[in-house]
Amino acid sequence: MKNDKVDANMLFPASERKAELEEKHSVLQEFLKANSLDAFVISRHENIAWATAGLVEMRVGIPREIAVGSLLVTRDGRSYYLTTNNEAPRLAQEEFVHLDYQPVIQPWYDNDVQASIKKIVGSGKVASDDATIGVPAISMKPLRLPLTDGEIARYRWLGEHIAEATTDTLLELRPGMTEATMQAMVCRRLLAQSILPSVLLASVDERIRNYRHAVPREGVLQKFGMLNFCARRWGLSVSITRYVHFGDMPAELEEKFAAVTRVNASLLHGTREGTRADELFTMAQRAYTEQGYPGEEQMHHQGGATGYWEREWVARPGGSERVLKQQGIAWNPSLQGAKIEDTVVLHHGKIEALTRTPRLPVVETSRDGSIYQSAGVLLA
Repeated sequence: MKNDKVDANMLFPASERKAELEEKHSVLQEFLKANSLDAFVISRHENIAWATAGLVEMRVGIPREIAVGSLLVTRDGRSYYLTTNNEAPRLAQEEFVHLDYQPVIQPWYDNDVQASIKKIVGSGKVASDDATIGVPAISMKPLRLPLTDGEIARYRWLGEHIAEATTDTLLELRPGMTEATMQAMVCRRLLAQSILPSVLLASVDERIRNYRHAVPREGVLQKFGMLNFCARRWGLSVSITRYVHFGDMPAELEEKFAAVTRVNASLLHGTREGTRADELFTMAQRAYTEQGYPGEEQMHHQGGATGYWEREWVARPGGSERVLKQQGIAWNPSLQGAKIEDTVVLHHGKIEALTRTPRLPVVETSRDGSIYQSAGVLLA
């Protein structure tokens, strides 16, 4: 396996990091003002990553939504991190060493977050992104949806390396491998690059045809294999799905992949600044009907905006969310046994693919003079 250790200063120079941190700080100050707050507590992993430009990792328990500490930002511009004495040394030396956050530390056996907040804010009005803190909860999703140039730069690196890990794994798959082995192969490559899987699916043959989300069980690869996962670094999430088929692919399956490819192109073509989630759902609905599969949009979500969550919102009837000027998108149109899934960004009015796999088959589809690429099935 090649060495993909990241030089953070080359990928994300200190000057750019400082500018993004200042921008996030300004956004948070406007957020406090708009909500008439004196302080805000940030405890969820996705929001800590957003607020610190992907520099702070406070995750210990992988499935937990909240960190082993919290950020606290105040209306007067001060910033703190609240944590316990057992976590404090690492956080000070590895996470906050270059950041302007002051520590507030409690004993691990008596971690009274509200007492820490009161010590700083007094009787001021406080809210949080986590309802369990004991103060009113307010979502930070609107703040983290528009991507900065720095986030897009990190996203490019992440998409490229996830796509490479997927390609290398798919090319190594052979009949007789179990779904668990397939899962472990891709996971090994991701973890070696500090990329953490958050959805990790692998399935084979009839299980692919029977289930839209085939969690690995006892399947053994015979002819048809699928890798389908989401993974993250710096808080940003990438989604990808790829298939391999050993021997000739059945005509019925070829037809389904061709149809889903055209639905994918329709969704990519419709991904423009200002387009609403319900309009995109209607585009998918129309595309399935045109391909001879009416109603398939009802069988599984089609994807939507991505970023610090695997899907920040999905295209759906009545969806009022709008595509932003700079935003991550992950579409996943599907028919039973066939799916197209990649991560892109809308940047400067154009769709930029993050998870291109040029060593694998690529299908090009034209829409109004624009060409959109979708992943094809690897025939082995």
